[in-house]
Amino acid sequence: MGRGPVGEPAIIKYVNNSLASVDDVSGIDGSMILIKTLTASSSDDLTFVNGSSDVVLDSTYPIYKFVCTNIHPSADGEEFTFNFRDGGSSYDATKTSTYFLSEKPEADSGGSLSYQDSRDLAQATGVQHFGVDTGNDNDHASSGELWLFNPSSTTYVKHFMGTLQQAHQNDLSLVGYVSGYCNVTAAIDGVQFKMSSGTIDAGTIKLYGIKDS
Repeated sequence: MGRGPVGEPAIIKYVNNSLASVDDVSGIDGSMILIKTLTASSSDDLTFVNGSSDVVLDSTYPIYKFVCTNIHPSADGEEFTFNFRDGGSSYDATKTSTYFLSEKPEADSGGSLSYQDSRDLAQATGVQHFGVDTGNDNDHASSGELWLFNPSSTTYVKHFMGTLQQAHQNDLSLVGYVSGYCNVTAAIDGVQFKMSSGTIDAGTIKLYGIKDS
C-alpha cells in the first residue's frame, strides 16, 4: 500500500506469501550479524583473528557464534578440533572442559550416551576435540555450532559451548557436546579450527556476532 504519512511506519503488503514492499526491517531479528565466512578447500585450518581479513572478535559483541556446515576431512577417522588465542601468536589458551557423546548406528543396533574423558581438558593448552572419527566418504561430513561468550573480558574466564552432529567413519550418527572455559584473564582474540591430522577438505564456517538485547 505504499508509504504512510511522515512519522508513521510504512504498511507492508503480502502477495502470495511474499513481501511486496519492505521499507525497514531493522526491528526484525536483527540481533545476529554475519561477520565472516571461511570456505575450506584442502585447508590446513580455518582461522578467525580479530582485526584480520574483516574479522571482528572483540568487545563489539558480547557473544560470538561459529556455524560449521558440511566439514569434510581429507582422511578417514579424523577429529575436528578448535583452539583459542589469548593475545600471543599461538593457539594455546589454557582450557578446562567437559565432553559427552551420543551415538546411533545406521543398522539400528542400539545406541549410547557416554562421557568422554579422553576428550575433555583440565588446565590444558592443547586443542579441544569437537568431532570424533569423522568419515571421509563422499557423503560424510559434520555440522554444528560453537558459542564463545564475552571473549574481550580481561576480568572473567571466557566460556564456550558447542554441539557437532557427525557422520562417523563406521556409519554412525554421533552428536558431540562440549563446554568449558578459557582460564585466562587476557582477551581471546582468535579461534582456529583444524583436523587432528590431514586437512579440511571442504566445508564452511560462518562467524556471527550477537548484539546485546
